[in-house]
Amino acid sequence: MLSAIDFTTIEVWTRGGLVTFYLLFVMELKTRRVHFAGCTTSPNELWMKQIARNLTDCEDGFLNGQRYLIMDRDSKFCASFRAFLKNENTEPVRLPSRSPNLNAYLERFMKSIKTECLHRMIFFGEASLRRTVLQYLAYYHGERNHQGLDNKIIDPGREIGQVAGKIERRERLDGMLNYYYYRSAA
Repeated sequence: MLSAIDFTTIEVWTRGGLVTFYLLFVMELKTRRVHFAGCTTSPNELWMKQIARNLTDCEDGFLNGQRYLIMDRDSKFCASFRAFLKNENTEPVRLPSRSPNLNAYLERFMKSIKTECLHRMIFFGEASLRRTVLQYLAYYHGERNHQGLDNKIIDPGREIGQVAGKIERRERLDGMLNYYYYRSAA
């Protein structure tokens, strides 16, 4: 199984002023399932090693069963991070320099989360950023169609396939993200 990992950044207002947060996402390429690995203002070696531990945790690590993890040559993916992954039977594969198309699925996810969500909001503190990312991921997995998956939803709910009933709307982030579906007549 093949996964990909990458960072994106977003500006957040904090008590100390405007701060850049680094968001780390991991995607299982076959299913397009995305995991929010974490966010920080300083993705140093110690933080990255903890992320590697979390991702490879034997009980609920996102990379369990993943044989390869593709990543760019960002210095944040330090040697100790890669060594930890290798020790846990996940081979880190570093992409050639300046080759974003080799990580196209995760890059497309980054574009989606930014244009559909992050660039449309102003964040005040890390908690609001985390809440927003988790709400977007719930939408991304359970309510958003994916062209790469024949316009299917990654984790479809019971309402999928209903052709009759009252039309309902589920909104997230105060109506920024909407999902319309038939409510079953049960």
